[in-house]
Amino acid sequence: MAELAPASADARAAAPAADPSARPRPSGSRAAAPLAAAPRAAAPRAADAPAAPRRRLGSGAFPSPRSRRRGVLVIAALVVAALVFGFGYLALDNPMPLGSEGFWIIAKLRVTTLVVMVLVAFCQALGTVAFQTVTANRIITPSIMGFESLYRAIQTTAVYMLGVAGVTALQGTAQFVLQVAAMMGLSALLYGWLLSGRYANMQIMLLIGIVLGGGLGAVSTFLQRMLTPSEFDVLTARMFGSVANADPSQLPVAIPLVVVAGAVLLLRSRRLNVVALGREQATNLGLDHRRETILVLLMVSVLMAVSTAMIGPMTFFGFLVATLAYQIADTHDHRVVLPVAFLTAFVVLSGGYFVMKNVFYAQGLVSIIIELVGGVVFLAVILRKGRL
Repeated sequence: MAELAPASADARAAAPAADPSARPRPSGSRAAAPLAAAPRAAAPRAADAPAAPRRRLGSGAFPSPRSRRRGVLVIAALVVAALVFGFGYLALDNPMPLGSEGFWIIAKLRVTTLVVMVLVAFCQALGTVAFQTVTANRIITPSIMGFESLYRAIQTTAVYMLGVAGVTALQGTAQFVLQVAAMMGLSALLYGWLLSGRYANMQIMLLIGIVLGGGLGAVSTFLQRMLTPSEFDVLTARMFGSVANADPSQLPVAIPLVVVAGAVLLLRSRRLNVVALGREQATNLGLDHRRETILVLLMVSVLMAVSTAMIGPMTFFGFLVATLAYQIADTHDHRVVLPVAFLTAFVVLSGGYFVMKNVFYAQGLVSIIIELVGGVVFLAVILRKGRL
């Protein structure tokens, strides 16, 4: 008993020095000393251990420097590809020497086609991305609202009423303005009626758009069956989207409409980021979700109406471009996605015409191939929807 007393006293003296908040243990406890010494021995090891490196993340479009560098490289590559295909379309197969006066005269004749490509790529890319954002659905396109069905109905009715001359009658500035106004009027009616009421519902609006598109398509099919073979052949050429369908006299009207609508969407990129969060989250952040949705849809209707009235329907082109843009940009920030989508659309369209014209000599098949590839991508996205 006398030999245990000093050890117990030493343990009681050591315990407060190791941990002042520890409860004092009984003097007869043999485990008191080891327990008191454990924290004192572990402290140097923790202090000597090197701190784990922390990864610096941001809150912008690119959360890390690595992703930021990747985004810059992607945009630079798209710009280079767009310049190469654009200049190649102007210069390749030009019989005059490069830089001569005759070369630029022939190149100027092709500038109109290149400008149409830029307008169509801009309309389809921005319109589809913005439409998918406000509808919170990545597998639909603005064509679901009946723009293309209305275009087909107008073209078919004109040929049915006026014969082959009906196609010529629909060309020109006045007819172009009437077609754009009709498409915008249809969309404004749907948006104003189905999104401004007390029981506004986006799903009902999309459903009614599908029903109206199906009804207009049925009317077009009925009228097409009553056409003569020659009239039907002429009409069929207008049913496929093609840059050759564009009339240069339409550009002075189309360019201002596209610039204004596109500028509104680009300037509201941050608001589109908030809209993408959903109605409740956007409202909690102080955004008028309904007003923003209607404004974006109206701008989308302007872009899609101009594109469809200018070159014809291209159902899956916008969907293909939007899907590629999200994968290439690797971000959901619309400040990056919208420009990347536009560059991707122009590269796909100009590259398709460049390859088909100079390699396969089948320029008229570009829209068919784009629609085929877009349809395949659409099916692939649906099959792997759970992973997107």
